[in-house]
Amino acid sequence: MSLKVALASFAHTHAASYASLLGAMPDVEVLSSDPDGAAAPDAGPRGAEFASAMGVPYVDSYDELFAWGPDAVVVTSENALHRGLVERAAAVGAHVLCEKPLATEVADGEAMLAACEAAGVILMTAYPVRFAPSYGRLKAFVEAGRLGDVFAVLGTNNGKIPYDQRQWFTDAKLAGGGAMVDHTVHCADLIDGLTGGVEASRVHAVANHVLHQDKFVSVETGGLVTITYENGLLATIDCSWSVPDNGPTWGGVTLQVTGTNGSVEIAPFQPHVGGTDASGEVYLPVGGNLDAMMLAEFLTAVRASGPATPGQPPASVPQPDGAVGLRTLRIVDAARRSVASGQPVDL
Repeated sequence: MSLKVALASFAHTHAASYASLLGAMPDVEVLSSDPDGAAAPDAGPRGAEFASAMGVPYVDSYDELFAWGPDAVVVTSENALHRGLVERAAAVGAHVLCEKPLATEVADGEAMLAACEAAGVILMTAYPVRFAPSYGRLKAFVEAGRLGDVFAVLGTNNGKIPYDQRQWFTDAKLAGGGAMVDHTVHCADLIDGLTGGVEASRVHAVANHVLHQDKFVSVETGGLVTITYENGLLATIDCSWSVPDNGPTWGGVTLQVTGTNGSVEIAPFQPHVGGTDASGEVYLPVGGNLDAMMLAEFLTAVRASGPATPGQPPASVPQPDGAVGLRTLRIVDAARRSVASGQPVDL
């Protein structure tokens, strides 16, 4: 079955990957729009120019995009604009894959879930690390009880500051914050998958602006978030833009999970071929394309669910869904409040 998939905005750095992958699928018709690109404060490729470079069709307005009648919409806008685009997609009965974090405010995330539930459409949150084979094996170990009772998780998500071509990531209003917002959610999602959605009960966070002072950004560039879950699990997440600008790769994610029977650590982006060339250090990742795996999961669910029926849940709900996105957003929101108050925050 051929699908009509709309790509709403090119703001996010992952938009290029999604456009390339969708455009290469023989059973997918793609249409894109990025009307906010012209007002972006940086030189990053946006709008019709970007669409042409990626080889995907383009229209000038979101009105045209949604009037096209898409079966599904991939939302890759600035974080603060997610809600409006998701609600517009739900209003035309289109299933949704939304970039992370789900929103910048918890109330917006709740409204997005409500809109999609009322319309009977899928809402999936774009957490591609869920699809890493190493994470799948770790999850199987935990579910089989091989680690015993899991009581501690140490996560890291360190990367380059997305500044030169995507400056909105350092805009507190558009992004919702800095490194803490950008990077906490990936590890929080992985933990959510291991616990089966156990809610966080307390969050204590600290953040600073020590890194990248030469860029004069006002958002946090480094942070540490400690989360206590309702089942007693204690997790700590290092969520910093600590990879230097001249680093050979954007960064990486690690997760160390400890239980009463042992400990396992994964680094999904670590396998690579390394070396040097005239430009310096070379880092060529090996393994499957996690974005491709995530898109396949989403589109398979879209096909299985078919056209939405308002008030009726979709036949297939891919993970991580909107509820996961909301739970991880609540952790980020609590972390922001903890930094502001200097005290732990109970959820």
